[in-house]
Amino acid sequence: MSTIKQEIRRAARPLEDSPWPQVRLAETDRLETFSDSVLSITITLLVAEIVRPEHASGQLLEKLAAQWASYIAFLASFCYAGVIWLNHRAVFARVRYCDRSLHLANLFLLLTSALIPFPTAILSAAIQSGNEFDARVAVALYATIAGAMCLSWLVVFHVLSIHPYLLEDGVDPDFFPKERFRATLGVILYAIAGVAGWLSTPKLALLIFLALPIFYGITSEGLTETPIRLQFGRTHRRALAKNSHERVRTE
Repeated sequence: MSTIKQEIRRAARPLEDSPWPQVRLAETDRLETFSDSVLSITITLLVAEIVRPEHASGQLLEKLAAQWASYIAFLASFCYAGVIWLNHRAVFARVRYCDRSLHLANLFLLLTSALIPFPTAILSAAIQSGNEFDARVAVALYATIAGAMCLSWLVVFHVLSIHPYLLEDGVDPDFFPKERFRATLGVILYAIAGVAGWLSTPKLALLIFLALPIFYGITSEGLTETPIRLQFGRTHRRALAKNSHERVRTE
């Protein structure tokens, strides 16, 4: 747990003084530790998909190059797991307490997140094989599991939206209701990608598969608190302040 978060909690009211005494609450320490462990194990196990190639003398380079799909799958899964961790860290930096519903939602999230490397490896192998039907099946599988992962984020955001007593003091009450849009967008786009990949071409689905992790990485601190949006807001405020100052001087 971060030092800032510890200081905030020490300064905050004690748990027994909660205005919701009928709700059984717990600190987030164990949930965060467990989640970090699951994600770290998931990332560590990714390298198991890269096997040591059997080769004859002088053919090592050729055999290593033949496994290019495994390398791409490893990098894609590692980056996506990293993006999930960034989003998870950002969410629970704003959460003070956990209740049963949040624990269950988090378990659903960890289940779907831990599955992401599996369809990624299947997809890379199917593309490498060159079989169109296998590629369509792999695209549909990836879209289903990734869509379920986005659905699990939607559940987490919904729980935090309807249970404001779980949040740290000072968190905007509209923050998590707005975050539901990010998760809903992922569910919709992964569904579109799966259908398009099955009925049309897997290449269209791959574009969505590549774009969404980038989007979630950029918006990991929240849809309303991305670096680009914050920078734009600061620039806009400076411009307003400058115009205001010039208007005062003119008058």
